[in-house]
Amino acid sequence: MPIRILQPQVANQIAAGEVIERPASVVKELIENSLDAGATEVRVEIREGGRRLVRVQDNGCGIAAAETELAFQRHATSKLQTLDDLQRLTTLGFRGEALASIAAVAQVTLVTRSRDEEVGTRLRFYTQCTFLSEARELAREPIGVPAGTTFVVEHLFANVPARLKFLKQAATETGHIQQIITRYALAFPERRFSLVCDGRLAFQSSGSGQLRDVVAKAYGLDMARQMLPIGDGVPADDSSVGNGDEDDAGAASATEPAPGGPIAVSGYAGTPSLHRSNRSYITLFVNRRWFQDTTLAYSVIQAYHTLLPAGRYPVALIFIELDPAALDVNVHPTKAEVRFQDSRAVFSAVQRAVRQALNRHAPIPHFTQAGAGDAGPAITTWQDMLAWSSRREALLGAGRSQPGRPPEPPPPGGDALAGPAMAPPAPPAGVPILRVVGQMGAIYIVAEGPDGMYLVDQHAAHERILYEQMLGQHAGQKLAIQPLLEPLVLDLSPEQAAAVAEDLDLLNAWGIAIEPFGSSSYLVRSIPAVLSRDDPHKALVEICDGLAQSVDVAESAHEARLVTAICKRAAIKGGQVLSLTEMQEMVRQLEASRSPRTCPHGRPTIIYMSTAELARQFGRT
Repeated sequence: MPIRILQPQVANQIAAGEVIERPASVVKELIENSLDAGATEVRVEIREGGRRLVRVQDNGCGIAAAETELAFQRHATSKLQTLDDLQRLTTLGFRGEALASIAAVAQVTLVTRSRDEEVGTRLRFYTQCTFLSEARELAREPIGVPAGTTFVVEHLFANVPARLKFLKQAATETGHIQQIITRYALAFPERRFSLVCDGRLAFQSSGSGQLRDVVAKAYGLDMARQMLPIGDGVPADDSSVGNGDEDDAGAASATEPAPGGPIAVSGYAGTPSLHRSNRSYITLFVNRRWFQDTTLAYSVIQAYHTLLPAGRYPVALIFIELDPAALDVNVHPTKAEVRFQDSRAVFSAVQRAVRQALNRHAPIPHFTQAGAGDAGPAITTWQDMLAWSSRREALLGAGRSQPGRPPEPPPPGGDALAGPAMAPPAPPAGVPILRVVGQMGAIYIVAEGPDGMYLVDQHAAHERILYEQMLGQHAGQKLAIQPLLEPLVLDLSPEQAAAVAEDLDLLNAWGIAIEPFGSSSYLVRSIPAVLSRDDPHKALVEICDGLAQSVDVAESAHEARLVTAICKRAAIKGGQVLSLTEMQEMVRQLEASRSPRTCPHGRPTIIYMSTAELARQFGRT
């Protein structure tokens, strides 16, 4: 085909596709404009998950009447003028692409009044494929309004069917929008944000300037109480931030020297008892800009080394403040990533700041270096025993690293499980009848078979047993359900609430009788009987976490993940001391399972050492 220049409308929609991915992208770009305009109050209203309507209203400086049409031209911006300005950005927006991109894929109405003018302006675009150099159908009229700006975006992607069909259900899109607003409320606690979904107030921050208030509003009071301040617990102030931070007063933010200038780290870190099944609860900001960075998220995880069970991740809210010249924010179409001039210094500063916060409130156990004849690290308390057991379990699973996650570094002083012995041979085909001998480390059941020694992971084994039991009960419509004496109220995050809204029927089918209870709250009236031994509230929150992480998988896989999450929470945990009778019963049930060798997640339930291998280890052969 011959080379041609694309038509302006096509080029504009292609460019818009890089910036506007879904309704949440529209909300993000408009909120950034409001914050850059100095707004102290931002109100967002959506209908049908933002597909039908997105309205963003602020009390910022407004747009001058003479500049309203110019604002929609591509690369028109008031944020920077020269290349030097790009090297030291202090605003959230800067490219001048957002309004042009939104107007290319939706119907837009702008109502604004500059603080220097007495009369406002209303500008409407009737065409959906708007390219302003050719657009003719514009309606412009004066209007009396307060100073500030209101954008009304309707029928998003109505003229781009290929994009429209990939949008998720309204509940999912609403969850993404609420997540965006929550992030900005956390980054700017001194400004008031509100979200109205289909006529219902779903979120509102107080604008008090207290970060802990926003944390409690966004994540719930229970989680906020388990958050430890890093430094003074609040982001560094700028000229627009109030100074009413007496409640969060404390040590100054952790500051590290670096070639690009000092690096200040503040925020909140969850206690070791507050952990989740994925790393999505590690939220990062740099100069109040939310961003994603796998490496920095790993620095937070490393700060919790030996404090969390294997496969669990911390909850953290990290604010980084440094010279704008020491980072580059112009590396991603949606500005979701940044590059640091000295990434190692930032990694170290974040890890050290979180570690110091944990040391102040939850001292980390210390291990002595194991020599050639030592039995291992010094264990003086039951907490040391649990930490050591978790460490061994993490080493056993080190070969199953997750994509994109850096490998765990070797523990100080080595470990008895390091080296070739870390991968023991698989047990013979089938599981023979075993004689239970005892329990090791309150994690593993030691058993004797006809041809050697077997170690059974009590948590993984119990998961497998419960998983097959639940599937059998559900297939026979005999699922054991435990009604609650008092309904349980769950205050969920935006992602969790969106996932639950989509899976209400699935949850009810598996014994979790759950119903909406206002904004992001849900009321639970019954649970599967297997969860009655655990803390129901904590178990249900983690199950909702799992649903939020699998919203895009097939329905059958989604159901399997739900059952797996239930069994994981209900299963006996590592560190739980079992009686001989309990261990014998668990081994008997495992022997009767259809797939006894792995848990539902694919982790091994049994490792095996033959009699011949034991004889070689003791020098008998």
